[in-house]
Amino acid sequence: MNAIQLQQTVTFSVTKQVQETMQAQAAILLEGFAQTQQNIQAAQAPHPLIGKVLDVRV
Repeated sequence: MNAIQLQQTVTFSVTKQVQETMQAQAAILLEGFAQTQQNIQAAQAPHPLIGKVLDVRV
């Protein structure tokens, strides 16, 4: 294997490892976002009067 082929192989391997790491980090980030969204929805109770009365001034 000559030096150019070795360099290309190493570059490809490193690029593949970086891509896999980025995918794993993105999955963790999205999971965190989903968990945060669920926590926000659970913490917010619906207001008992929202949508029941419409105030209109002319």
